[in-house]
Formats: sequence, C-alpha cells, structure tokens
Amino acid sequence: DLSLLRFISAELTRGYFLEHNEAKYTERRERVYTCMRIPKELEKLMFFGIFLCLDAFLYVFTLLPLRVFLAMFRFITLPCYGLRDRRLLQPAQVCDILKGVILVICYFMMHYVDYSMMYHLIRGQSVIKLYIIYNMLEVADRLFSSFGQDILDALYWTATEPKERKRAHIGVIPHFFMAVLYVFLHAILIMVQATTLNVAFNSHNKSLLTIMMSNNFVEIKGSVFKKFEKNNLFQMSNSDIKERFTNYVLLLIVCLRNMEQFSWNPDHLWVLFPDVCMVVASEIAVDIVKHAFITKFNDITADVYSEYRASLAFDLVSSRQKNAYTDYSDSVSRRMGFIPLPLAVLLIRVVTSSIKVQGVLAYICVVLFYCGLISLKVLNSIVLLGKSCQYVKEAKMEEKLFNPILTATPGKPAGKQQSMFKSNQGISTDENGSASVTNQPVHQKENTPSLLVTSNSDQFLTTPDGEEKDISQDSSELKHRSSKKDLLEIDRFTICGNRID
Repeated sequence: DLSLLRFISAELTRGYFLEHNEAKYTERRERVYTCMRIPKELEKLMFFGIFLCLDAFLYVFTLLPLRVFLAMFRFITLPCYGLRDRRLLQPAQVCDILKGVILVICYFMMHYVDYSMMYHLIRGQSVIKLYIIYNMLEVADRLFSSFGQDILDALYWTATEPKERKRAHIGVIPHFFMAVLYVFLHAILIMVQATTLNVAFNSHNKSLLTIMMSNNFVEIKGSVFKKFEKNNLFQMSNSDIKERFTNYVLLLIVCLRNMEQFSWNPDHLWVLFPDVCMVVASEIAVDIVKHAFITKFNDITADVYSEYRASLAFDLVSSRQKNAYTDYSDSVSRRMGFIPLPLAVLLIRVVTSSIKVQGVLAYICVVLFYCGLISLKVLNSIVLLGKSCQYVKEAKMEEKLFNPILTATPGKPAGKQQSMFKSNQGISTDENGSASVTNQPVHQKENTPSLLVTSNSDQFLTTPDGEEKDISQDSSELKHRSSKKDLLEIDRFTICGNRID
C-alpha cells in the first residue's frame, strides 16, 4: 500500500552501492588526480620552454654578432685562399649576415618612432578604447608571428638556393625589403603593446590594468569548451610559452621606462613590484585553469606534457647535428611562433634610449655586461642540451635522430624521394662504435629502412593522380605511427595561434 509515511521512510532508509559502478567512479577519481597533476606538469613544460625562448633570444645579442663578424671576415679574406668551393659563403653564414643587416636597419628605423609621443597619445584615450586596442594588438601579434617566419624563411631560402635551379622567385632584394618591413612593423606593434601596458601601470585607479588582467580569464571561455586533440593542445602549449615569455620582456621594458622617468630611484621599483606580480600571477592562473579543464573535458592525461617536452627537446638536439636542416632559433620560431628579431630590435631601442653610456668606465661596464650575456647564453645552452638529451632518451626517441623525418617535395612522388634519401643517409659512429648524437648520418646500411613521414594532406597536395595506389599502401603504414611522431611535424599544420587543420 502506498502512503506518505512509507515514502518518507523509504527515502530515509534507502541505500546504494558505489562498487556496483566501480569503473565509472574510478575514472572520476583519476580525473581529479589528473587535474591536481596538471599544474606541476604544465609548469615543467613552461619552465623548459621559456628557457628555450631565452636561449633563442640571447642568441641575437651574443653569438649572432660574432657569427656575422666571422662571415664578413671570410668574405673579405676569400681571395687570399682562392675559390676552392663554388660557394662564396656557406648558407648559414648568408643567413647570419641577413639577420644582422635586418637587425641594424630596423634599429635605425626605430629611431624615427617617438616613444614619448606614443605614450601620451595612448594615455589620452579612454579606458574602453584602450581595452579594445589591446585586444586588437594581441590578435595582430599572432597574425604577424604566423606570417613573419614564412617571410624570413622565404628570404633565407631565396638567398641560399642553388643557382643552377630554374628561377622561380621574385629575387633576393624584394624578399629582403619584405623582411625588413615585417620586422619593423612587428617591432612597432610590440612597442604599442608595451606602451599600453605602461599606461595601465601608471594609471591612478588601476582600472585599465584590472580590465587587462580580466581579459586573460576571457581566454578560458574561448578555449575550454572546444574539442581538442593532442596536436591542438601541443600547439596551444607552445603559444602559451611564447606569450608568457613575451610578457616577461614587455614587463622588463615597462620597468626600464618607468625607472628612467624616476631617475633610477630603487624605491620606485617596489612600487611597480605588486603590479608585476599581479600580471605574472594572472598569466599562470589562467594557463593552469585552462589546461586543467581542457585535459578533463577531452580525456587527456597529464603525461602528455612530458611528450610535448620531449618533442621540444628533440628539436634542440637535432639542431646540434653536423648537417642540421635549420638553425635552432628558426626551429623555435616555427614551433612556438616566437620570432626574436622584432623583440630584440625593440629591447635594444629601449635600452639605448634609457641608459646613457658616457666615459671610459661606462664602456668597460658595457663590455663586461656583454661578456656576462655570452656566459649566460653558453651556460644556458649547455644545461638545455643536457636536459634535452635526457628527455629524448627517456622518451625513446634517439633512433629518430639518425632517421630524419622528411617531407615529400611538390611534384615528386614520395617513393622516389625515399629511395634517393636511402642512398644518401646513414648512421655515423665514433671510434668505440657508439652512435654520435652531434653528427648527421653519412652512410646507411642497405637493410635499414629509412623513415618517410607524410600525412594525408601531404599526399593530397604532392602526389600525382596516377599514384593513388601508393597512397592506399602508405595510409596503412601511417596507422602504426605513434602520436610522438605526429608532434614532430605539428608546426607544418599551424595556421595561427592554436588552430590546426
């Protein structure tokens, strides 16, 4: 019989057994543990990535001038040695000279940009207008970074392309002017970002700074509730590393400008310190929350960040090989979207305008500071290389160092390029018979298969219509590829920021 008392009694005494759905509750508990591990694993990746960006950034100030000097010295003294080689300069030396010339030209062009006038112009705008401007600058910075490295790569390849090939470009000079224009415009854009942040720091009610910090939490809404795969999350992680490092440099520029205005009074530095901590803390909090919920909603474990770190370490180790395909700084630029040239131009412009060098003692201090930067760069590179070798070994990716990943060139079947590569590559060993990490393969054994990594989009774009059978055969092999191999080619699919097709 149904009655109110019986219903209340059943509600008060009914029981249930969680062990009947053990798998479900175990999975929920593991999700909680994953969210708790995300901050630690994410900060490990961020810490490693920031030092990678720092290494590429310090390279512009320390080793690049020395490499440009050595390249120019070789070019001047070339008649003394005779033309033993068809190349006047090696490709790396040509790229170094181009980087140095672009850096010097953009530095002198930045002298025509008045920082003080820009500061007062931005300060006269309303808070809402500045908030909109800052958001537009962030979008423009991502677009510039996405297209800028393509412009620089086009210039480097056009300048070093073998001359016997058929001319299929507009020439080195137009590419050079495009690169100079890009670096100059990107440096101005970063200067406007730094100026807007400086205005936010110096505002009396701190309303603009608060709005800018709250804008970071809007980023959570735009990314957490989207579908993410491992490759997409990898690109987002790289973008976050680049963004955090860029913010650190912008904060350095803001502190330099403010300290100059207050005659380098150390007491004013403690006035800026709380605002700097608030900016850094908001960035860290947003990244942790964003990645924690992305991994939760997409069932991605925290161990994936160790794979990302191993992929970044693989780039560093492979760039140290004797016949590496690209410079390390360019590899970081393609992977993370961090291009150090515009940021270096702006930092040099701010430092030279904020610090006056007068007298012999001041020049001695500049030389000692430069030597200190070189020491920091070398020490950072050594530590990063050691840690990278450790990460690559832990991820069991050592064999890929001696079987480089190639991509099919347009107009050529993949099979032909693979056969050509098989005859030219191999594993080099030292006197003890162990494989050398710093040497590129020279001769390969006939029974060792060479790896040719392609994707469905590569096959669609580069394979002729008559090779559809080869595509079906290759697609069955691609199924056995691990996700770690996909990460090594992720930068080729980057459109902008964190979108991957």
